[in-house]
Amino acid sequence: MTVAVVGIGLIGGSLMIDLRKRGFADRIIGVDTNLNHQNIALLCGLVDENDTLYNAVDKSDLIILTTPVSTNCKMLPGILDRIAGTSKVVTDMGSTKASIAKASENHPVRGRYVAVHPMAGTEYSGPLAAIGKLFDYKNAIICDRELSDEDALAKVEKMLDVLNMHKVYMNSSDHDVHVAYISHISHITSFSLALSVLEKEHEEQNILTLAGGGFESTVRLAKSNGETWAPIFLENSQFILEVMDTYIEKMNLFRKMITEKDINGLKALMEEANKIRKILN
Repeated sequence: MTVAVVGIGLIGGSLMIDLRKRGFADRIIGVDTNLNHQNIALLCGLVDENDTLYNAVDKSDLIILTTPVSTNCKMLPGILDRIAGTSKVVTDMGSTKASIAKASENHPVRGRYVAVHPMAGTEYSGPLAAIGKLFDYKNAIICDRELSDEDALAKVEKMLDVLNMHKVYMNSSDHDVHVAYISHISHITSFSLALSVLEKEHEEQNILTLAGGGFESTVRLAKSNGETWAPIFLENSQFILEVMDTYIEKMNLFRKMITEKDINGLKALMEEANKIRKILN
């Protein structure tokens, strides 16, 4: 199996490590517009070679898109044009799915594409952030599987099995609603908290001295790359704005209880929030 990974960053690089180590890929071709990323990938042994997009597509059995969603959307139709009439398969690792579903929905070889979102990552980016076992025991959301050819779906499912991922199936629009509430709002909250602290705490030492585990875990995602997350927020803006309104409503409720010194009201809110334990434990 020859695999092309388009986008040599945290996700792409981590895929390269495990797909090679676990025997799924015999040869890996990297595609990236960043020359530093290309060189690092080659020097670190993540790739066997770097090439242009269409050269890599022509040489590969499986093409994995790990660039920002907006870039994936632009590339996918041309890749599908190029692999028409072959057994090649293309998949993407984007964190929103409605826009790429729309970009491919009327393509005559839509069946060669499998939409995937691995629920895995860290706050770091670039090929030097790539790590082995990043995907182990995480969920992989496969969207609109009925639109993919049976053999294409089977190839991607085999890859996910090699990565030790739990496969979950959804349609694209449901997926985007759920990730807005579960994933995207967490990043916005983290960015907002970091901005609030930086605005009020001008002394770095105060932050370092007083930052406990709760602050560190809450603000960890604020280290995430804006180049990655700004397009995601815009791609999923409809549902993100909806969840932000809900979040602001809850913040205002806490503010009201604190202003009114309503200890019973605060306890009731927190007891209601504690129900999340039953889901996450």
